[in-house]
Amino acid sequence: MSDETAAVTATVIATYSRRMGLRLANDAIVDARIKGKRIKPVCGDIVNAEPIDNESDWLITAINDRRNELTRPNMRGKVEVLAANFDTLVVVASVAPVPDWYIVDRYLCAAELIGVEPIVVFNKTDLIAGHGIEIPELQEYRDIGLQVFECSAEKNKGIRKIRKALSDQCTIVVGQSGVGKSSLINELVADSQQRTADISHKTGEGRHTTVNSVMIPLRGGGSVIDSPGVRDYAPALSDSSDAAFGFREISAAAQACRFANCRHLREPGCAVKDGVEQDTISYRRYESFKRMVNLTEKLSEGKY
Repeated sequence: MSDETAAVTATVIATYSRRMGLRLANDAIVDARIKGKRIKPVCGDIVNAEPIDNESDWLITAINDRRNELTRPNMRGKVEVLAANFDTLVVVASVAPVPDWYIVDRYLCAAELIGVEPIVVFNKTDLIAGHGIEIPELQEYRDIGLQVFECSAEKNKGIRKIRKALSDQCTIVVGQSGVGKSSLINELVADSQQRTADISHKTGEGRHTTVNSVMIPLRGGGSVIDSPGVRDYAPALSDSSDAAFGFREISAAAQACRFANCRHLREPGCAVKDGVEQDTISYRRYESFKRMVNLTEKLSEGKY
């Protein structure tokens, strides 16, 4: 092992279980191992690393403080960190597989809670072009002030606007398996061909094509983190009351509730419930919020 003066800070740009890809300050890319079992770097982490004598590998010795982190509870009820230190979260839905808007909402909730810009991208619009099909959920997101883009990665349509929105940002791209995240990223970045796969004809669900997270440079500046597709997702919340802060229209309306500790479920004088009744808050989004509260409570009780 080289002496301590050889240690540098580097960015984790790829994860392979206990092995990592690092980008050094001079933009050199090196492979690295992790010292011990206590530290668990993720894509986007800034780490301390040092070269190993007589080897091409480097050794990661510590993780620097994170600006933010995308989390979820794992099967044991522990918090799992998926990525760190990013500026924007893009959640991708598509014509096929059938969108699960509750999963979309959970990702948006996570983005709001950690203070990063949430963006919705609706892919594979070529499959419904000319059929006059409207997607009401996309208008719901526009109504609350979110950036929403419709595109076809397959036909390279709508990509330029997305690339401009992500310029000079570190962005994580998330969503259900099969929605075309890797195809979208292929169109956004230079010299990258992430693996893609057709939707499984047997199940209608997407096959998992991205085994590990990887950070890829964007054309014109910035980068994207391609994460594995999911069939379900929930952020790891410390308390179910936090869910309201992840739904911006509910958080805004809550300022007018009669009680400061209103949970927006059955309490009298609830401005959020009034908003739903008056159609100023989407009924579907309100149901999504209640599901998030219920799910968080089940997770805390170990019942999920």
